Amino acid sequence: MIEISPSVLGADLMRLGEEIGMVESLGIRWLHLDHMDGHFVPNISFGPDFVAAMRRQTGLLLDVHLMLSNPLRYIDAYARAGADLITVHVEAEDDAAAMLREIAAHGVKAGISIKPGTPPEAVRPLLPLCDLVLVMTVEPGFGGQSMREDCLQKLPALREMIRESGRDILLEVDGGIKQENAGLAIAAGADVLVMGTGLFRAKEPRAVVDAVMKEAAACGR
Repeated sequence: MIEISPSVLGADLMRLGEEIGMVESLGIRWLHLDHMDGHFVPNISFGPDFVAAMRRQTGLLLDVHLMLSNPLRYIDAYARAGADLITVHVEAEDDAAAMLREIAAHGVKAGISIKPGTPPEAVRPLLPLCDLVLVMTVEPGFGGQSMREDCLQKLPALREMIRESGRDILLEVDGGIKQENAGLAIAAGADVLVMGTGLFRAKEPRAVVDAVMKEAAACGR
């Protein structure tokens, strides 16, 4: 089954409670929360308190993406705040395996992410520690960018690595996913689609979800 993980960066923050209600009304089960430190990426966003506020607001799966140079020191705070899944970057300064082990030690699902310039092979040794692999299809830091279709070429290789690992690992795609290109990501092997402006700023969000699920069905997903 394909999951949509709406990125709060694309929501109207002045109406966030209503926006979350809209997501829930569409039958969506995930919510994507991007956290940026202004160093690993050139932008600053939410912290653990924001995750805690979301946890009080909703029972959706909180899909927390840490775009931080040193995530290791913050994993405890995000886990305590109520994150269900924490994804860190293989390109971060902290040791990737240590970060994934720390996430798992808190009873939280662990994800690893790669930027557009990072080859899929970078995650192979980490798969025994992963529940999810996130492929960025834009340079992380800002919402509203156009998807780089060339990044989708990583997904078949990652799918094969996951098969060889024998583990049940989800493939997530984040960056410029909209109704018109969601089918490309699904066909390439994505299980989870992060959608920001493509969902929150759509005139008819339900039509977007219906179109994505139709594409999924066409791909046998």
